[in-house]
Amino acid sequence: MPDQQTSPFIHRTGFGLLLLVGAFALAGPALVGVDPAAQSLGDSLLPPDARHWLGTDVFGRSVLARLAQAAQRSLGLALLAALSAALPGVLAGVCASWCGGRIERALVMLADACMAVPGLLLVMLFAAMAPGHYWALYAGLALSLWVEYFRMARAASRPVLHGDAVQASRLLGFGRRYILRHHVLPALAPLLATLLPLSVAQAVLALAALGFIGVGLQPPTAELGVMMIEFFPFYSEAPWLIAAPVTLLVFLVLGMMLLAGNKEHT
Repeated sequence: MPDQQTSPFIHRTGFGLLLLVGAFALAGPALVGVDPAAQSLGDSLLPPDARHWLGTDVFGRSVLARLAQAAQRSLGLALLAALSAALPGVLAGVCASWCGGRIERALVMLADACMAVPGLLLVMLFAAMAPGHYWALYAGLALSLWVEYFRMARAASRPVLHGDAVQASRLLGFGRRYILRHHVLPALAPLLATLLPLSVAQAVLALAALGFIGVGLQPPTAELGVMMIEFFPFYSEAPWLIAAPVTLLVFLVLGMMLLAGNKEHT
């Protein structure tokens, strides 16, 4: 009973955190009304005040405006990469379970080949080929994430496709579209609802890590990892600077993890 009461609260908390971060990412740049790239060296390293709620960086740029732009870019790129990985991954997994034989073996070999390279290393390889380009990060993230969707869809769809309900549908003359819509997709939907937020959180962390080590997006682009490495030299004299992107990253990842949660409480 406690688990049944706790699970909805956890999911609502995660959804609320993501709603706040999403609203800040979408409406933040317009509400702040300050150009994130506008420099004013006379306002360098100002503490938070009524004009600059999160202070300014070493170039006098508004931290709040840059943080809103960074949230928009990080969250948008992570969502795009996760969705782009989910579609081919799920289709390939269902296709492997449905067809079997050589097609399944070929798809499994392809997935194993991708798994042989750690995900973050794969993204770094793409980012190194085109430093600072969105398409390189997007391609690397999508390629590193699709395997999990493939393995999940293959494992979950196999018992469904070989179950009595699907066999009865085939005997009644229903086609593949009906089987996919009424049998396979309902079985995959709860798993996708869990895996998708986890993938987005993984992509956000990867983007921040790459930006922090200087391989991802490059300055003066506003991105969480880039902001961290820019603010790190000033952590002793202006600790509020690095606290802003770190806090937003924690809220974003925590919201995704809570939204995914454990949907199998008893």
